[in-house]
Amino acid sequence: MLYDNYAMLTKRELLIRLVKLLKDNNLVDGVKYVPVEMRPRDKKNISCCVHKDRYILRHKIISILGFDVDNEEDIDLIPLSDYAQRSLDNKNTKENILSVVHEACSACMQSQYFITNMCRGCEARPCMMNCPKGAISFKGGKAHISQEDCVSCGLCQQVCPYHAIIYTPVPCEEACPVKAISKQADGTEHIDKDKCIYCGKCMQACPYGAIMERSKIIDVHKCLSNPDKKITAIVAPAIYGQFNASPAAILAAIKKIGFDDVIEVALGAEDTSRNESEELKERIAEGQPFMTSSCCPAYVGWVDKHAPMLKPFVSDTRSPMVYAARRVKAADPDMEVVFIGPCLAKRYEGDHVPEVDYVMSFEELGAFLIAYGIDVVEDDKVELNPEVTTFSRGYAMAGGVRSAIANAVGDQYTTINIEGLDKKNAALLKAMPKKPAAQFIEVMACEGGCVNGPCSLAPLTLAKRQMKKALTDK
Repeated sequence: MLYDNYAMLTKRELLIRLVKLLKDNNLVDGVKYVPVEMRPRDKKNISCCVHKDRYILRHKIISILGFDVDNEEDIDLIPLSDYAQRSLDNKNTKENILSVVHEACSACMQSQYFITNMCRGCEARPCMMNCPKGAISFKGGKAHISQEDCVSCGLCQQVCPYHAIIYTPVPCEEACPVKAISKQADGTEHIDKDKCIYCGKCMQACPYGAIMERSKIIDVHKCLSNPDKKITAIVAPAIYGQFNASPAAILAAIKKIGFDDVIEVALGAEDTSRNESEELKERIAEGQPFMTSSCCPAYVGWVDKHAPMLKPFVSDTRSPMVYAARRVKAADPDMEVVFIGPCLAKRYEGDHVPEVDYVMSFEELGAFLIAYGIDVVEDDKVELNPEVTTFSRGYAMAGGVRSAIANAVGDQYTTINIEGLDKKNAALLKAMPKKPAAQFIEVMACEGGCVNGPCSLAPLTLAKRQMKKALTDK
């Protein structure tokens, strides 16, 4: 779940500073000063010294510029200005959507159980008696766990009457629902792209901000500043949970950045609802017991890589992003299309569909708004498309797709929604082919839906409140 922390604020400050440099046409000359300005000598260090703080910032900047810091040769010998110029020249060849900045990764200790000083050395000693591997002994009247013998079953923690045993996880590994991130020999983390579904949970969980995503701010800026190019922003419905303003005012603020047009992805959701409801009717009529939604790319990626038994039951209908982009391209094939949303997995989907040219996150959008000095004010509004309904804007929240499909097909079909790809829900979904829970199943990788995406600006509680208000506004 999204929560405020300094690692997140550091990332956002970096984005804002880089966009400001781009706006002032000063990226190449000015980027080298960013680490020094953000970590001056009179500011308290975050790591061991100011030099390491600046070193970490430098590597994060290189990642934001679009380079894979894991594979860059001579990374410490190349000036930031050279990376900036290479990025402007489209010579950043980073392919991975996520990468680990090893200098920021603090090499968390392996997940394990520890005895704290709350241990009272009680006579009962249930921790020792219930340990299946005999990993617990008592020394000096206190319990001790042998990490070599411990299998992390957690029984000792469950039975301790004084709550003296704690579990210390590796946050990113603990958050990953598919075990795609693990330690290398040097203790830093590595992301296995063959397992990763780009849900972004590891990025949210890392307390060091060491997991960085590939950014497209350079490409978007170049397109915005090129008078020979036309560019349209298609904006995910979850945007309405990020600001305390009406949809019309939020879209107007985005357009001020320099977009030729701003389109609601909810318009594409109308196409998704229409096509998916017809697909559901056809599949049920053909005897298929159930069908799941397909608009969440992290869920589709999970099925492809980890739950192949569900592939025959995933809808073939395209996502709202694709349908919205198709509408734009149909009207003007030369128009550049930028999807703006809270989802990391959309970067992967955007790389694999011809209709979308660039994918930006809400965090990157926020950086543009701040760098350009744009406020979301009710005095400025765009005209909303009357074709867009509350149901299509509701795709942003868990249960929104289910509601839209149920509204389209009527009450003759059973529907449920599953939010969050945790162990429990993963097991539930894998059992569906043998025992389906409903005829239509909405699946969202993020708890709460897209409003809780890993690249959001607002925490879930606030986003839900603002989203519900926006669904009634015009």
